Amino acid sequence: MDKKIQIASAILEAIEDGIYVVGREFKLEYMNSAMIRELGNGVGKNCFEVIHRLREKCPWCLAQEVFDGKTQRREVRFPATNKYYDIIDVPLKSPDGGSVSMLSICRDITLRKQSQARLRASEKDYEYLFENVGCGVYISNKEGKVLNANRALIEMLGYESKEEFSKIDIATDLYLRPADRVKFQEMVERDGRVIDYEAEFKRKDKRPLTVLLTSHVRLNSQGEIVGYEGIIVDQSQRKLMEEKLRASEEDFKRLFELVECGVFISSKDGRFIKVNKALLDMLGYSSEAEFLTLDIARDLYVRPEDRKRFQEAIARDGRVVSQEVEFRKKDGGTVSVLLTGHARYDQKGIIIGYEGLNVDITQRKLMEKELKEAYDFINKIIKSSPNPIIAADMKGSIMIWNPAAEETLGYRAEEVIGKINIQDIYPDDMAFKVMKMMRGPDYGGVGKLRAYPMIFLKKDGTGVEGNLSAAILYDAGGKEVASVGSFVDLEERLEMERALQRTQAQLLQAEKLAAMGRLTSQIAHELNNPLYGIMNTLELMKTEIPPENRRRKILEMALSETMRLSDLLKKMLSFSKPDQEEKAVVNINMLLDEILSLHGKQLLENNIRISAALSEDLPNIFASRNQLRQVFINLIKNAMDAMPEGGELRVRTGSDAGRVRVDVSDNGIGIQKAHLGKIFDSFFTTKDSVKGVGLGLSVCYGFIKDHGGDIRVESKPGAGTTFIITLPCHDD
Repeated sequence: MDKKIQIASAILEAIEDGIYVVGREFKLEYMNSAMIRELGNGVGKNCFEVIHRLREKCPWCLAQEVFDGKTQRREVRFPATNKYYDIIDVPLKSPDGGSVSMLSICRDITLRKQSQARLRASEKDYEYLFENVGCGVYISNKEGKVLNANRALIEMLGYESKEEFSKIDIATDLYLRPADRVKFQEMVERDGRVIDYEAEFKRKDKRPLTVLLTSHVRLNSQGEIVGYEGIIVDQSQRKLMEEKLRASEEDFKRLFELVECGVFISSKDGRFIKVNKALLDMLGYSSEAEFLTLDIARDLYVRPEDRKRFQEAIARDGRVVSQEVEFRKKDGGTVSVLLTGHARYDQKGIIIGYEGLNVDITQRKLMEKELKEAYDFINKIIKSSPNPIIAADMKGSIMIWNPAAEETLGYRAEEVIGKINIQDIYPDDMAFKVMKMMRGPDYGGVGKLRAYPMIFLKKDGTGVEGNLSAAILYDAGGKEVASVGSFVDLEERLEMERALQRTQAQLLQAEKLAAMGRLTSQIAHELNNPLYGIMNTLELMKTEIPPENRRRKILEMALSETMRLSDLLKKMLSFSKPDQEEKAVVNINMLLDEILSLHGKQLLENNIRISAALSEDLPNIFASRNQLRQVFINLIKNAMDAMPEGGELRVRTGSDAGRVRVDVSDNGIGIQKAHLGKIFDSFFTTKDSVKGVGLGLSVCYGFIKDHGGDIRVESKPGAGTTFIITLPCHDD
């Protein structure tokens, strides 16, 4: 038995948790080594004295319940160690089964309690930040439902409550363009986060709102993406903040580096921290490093009491405005300055220094004189200009109205300056269009408008035509502050130009009518009779070939082409009211394959090989199928005529930069260099009168241009010819 007790005692001593035993008289009967290290050896003493530093039994004591056979568990702080313990109290019977003691096992949980406290504090901080941050904060799942959102986001989007906002579908109800949601998910799931992603949201009232999204993914315990969380910033607010920040920075930089008076930052104990060059020049110093070693009260002030007076005033009022003092230059001379400064504070609101500027009174008077002279000079230029000069602020209020403007538009200066808006002298909303053009790069560069045709409204309501040259005026920070324009009256010259244009248009129309008359007459003479003969012959052949025969399809294709040619002839004969061929989506490869199949036998009979390289995945175009068929058939027939002894016809297709390209090449006789510039002209031909009248390429050129495309030719005599056609791709 003694050996078992020794083993049990050794086990208790080896346990790192503190263990003690309390008898019914609340005396400590046993303490293991870990407990003694924590509290000292208290065996034989009252447990409440040793553990809780009390003189009486603990009011919360549960020992009696343990003595009655019940196990207890609790968390307790020991004053002696200032630590928290997780305690398990169990009843412990004596070996003879008589008395019952309480065995307590104490595990130190101080670190856990501290971690829990920090976690609770962190959660409170997070909750406070979540609800009170100025930008929108959200948590959403991957399927597009809002799990949580702060008040700022709800108010930004115009919703009444978090419950209402949580019912929306993010992709359809929040994004103005659902595709932006898809793009956002692709980016955030690819990179794990998205920074400053610009998107268009819809408010509750459907008004658009531009925002910047900064988000990251939310992962489950298996590392799978289950949602997203981040912040949403109203772009207009951010731009306003950035603009203010830039303006502030530029103002400071301009104040410090460009202003002609001396600018300084100094400490409270009388040392300069930063000065600008103007202050160095004013006091005759060439080196800033040398100037920063000066004792301000002793080396700079002629009267040290002026320094004391400056410090007392700035300590009392926080600033000093235009205090006149005498400063000592490096060469010993003096200069009178006006000192303006204010206090610099630390985070506790304690004055740590001063900053401000020093103005040489002599320089100020000189600047005032120069400024007045410059103003007078500019004013004379404006008043003496023979052209109207008008200036307005960014709200449209007129600021300048010179005598030429008075004469041209009929308003006196006193009637318009500060009284009417610049929009009142433009027709409709032209004032806004002018500002838009000046802000773009296409009309003379950003901020400018060069010689743009314009109509201004006179006081009597009539218009005056001319050219407007204008510019936007910016402040040092690049912000628009005003616009100024000069107007040249061109009414007489423009009327002469319009009369000339009308005469030219009438002559051109007469020439077109004459050319079309000749064209229709020639076509009617040469095509009508043989065309109907061909159609009749093909119809007779159809009766001899069964419908299921493969050649019947080729015959029907030929008849279809003949009928199309007949329709084309009818349209050309009604040239005075030309029809517009209906356009549709066309696959160039299929069209070319059909044409080559149709003419394949004829080409082989003329000993001409066909080489076709039609690009896969070629984009469709939007075009008249019949007109394109006529273009390619004409080019193939020209190639046949250019290879009377046989040769090779090459057809290639491809696409690049949103356009489809078709190359039709032959290795025939080629085209003379002198003829290359004329082949698309009407009635120009190098063939004899039996083969053509010079209309084919002219018609092809017209069809391609009508489709927004281009056709050009490359050829060398004896080396063949290539026609290159480009057409815009169709945007599905």
